[in-house]
Amino acid sequence: MSRLPPLIALSYFEVAARTGSFAAAAKELHVTPAAISHQIKALEDYLGVELFVRHHRRVSLTPAARVALPELQEGFQALGRAVDRIRSHDEASLIVTVCSEPLFATKWIVPRLHRFYARCPKAEVRLQASLHTVDRSPDTAIGINDLKRAGIDVSVRLGYGRYTGIEVQRLMGVELVPLSTPELASMVSDVGTLAACSLLCDGTLTRLDKPCGWRQWFHQQGVDVGPVRELRFGNGLLTLEAAMAGQGVMLGSRALHHGELAAGKLVVAFDRPLDCGLAYFAVSAGPGKERSIATMFREWLLEEAHLPGAQ
Repeated sequence: MSRLPPLIALSYFEVAARTGSFAAAAKELHVTPAAISHQIKALEDYLGVELFVRHHRRVSLTPAARVALPELQEGFQALGRAVDRIRSHDEASLIVTVCSEPLFATKWIVPRLHRFYARCPKAEVRLQASLHTVDRSPDTAIGINDLKRAGIDVSVRLGYGRYTGIEVQRLMGVELVPLSTPELASMVSDVGTLAACSLLCDGTLTRLDKPCGWRQWFHQQGVDVGPVRELRFGNGLLTLEAAMAGQGVMLGSRALHHGELAAGKLVVAFDRPLDCGLAYFAVSAGPGKERSIATMFREWLLEEAHLPGAQ
């Protein structure tokens, strides 16, 4: 490096050589032609070699400059690539990819994201929604390699938390209560009238080895209502839309439907919760194995889950 002249002088030389004009080089670099001439003269003095033959309205390269120009241009291209890599590495260090089941991602994470960005303004949260984050049974296995293969930094799993070799933090349990529009709720006076309603069901929970739905809710109440008609939907978001449209009563979480409850779009039709034995867990590679932005997001999730009214 001690043998190199100032890079600014070399860059001015490259532009002047490429354009064949000090005036054109000055226009491209947003400086004056005098500045170009000054830097070129300083470079020639440093090298002890003339680089340009000055003509009336143009310049031409000397043989020495013509030989050196291609390698100099390759060098600037390599410097540009190196700078791009540094910049992209810095940008990537602030990207965190998070995956959760659709209902939790939409109704719990998204409304709170502004607080994470306030803490880390340059971060970029790439939030994905997938039913693959739902554990079908307590024996579901997930490890660091599973996260790496999926390109996930932090996974919020709906399950039982029985994971090994990975960082696991419990965010909140899952308790479900009957929710409906106020109009429909006004017609529910007891378990019998509730059983006569259209019962909306989140298929995410009924596909588990130990289902968590209306049959389990009625069983917990100690009431045998016989066969019940369940209208099943593919995920919690579809179930929610049907409930808000007045199509029936759904089993939902107060925490995840806080917005709809606060706005009066939904109300608790019958205040007897069903504990599903499930919970939401933040799962990641853990300290020393994950990037700092992943640690920050995981710790932020835990803080949010412990705020008053979050669960």
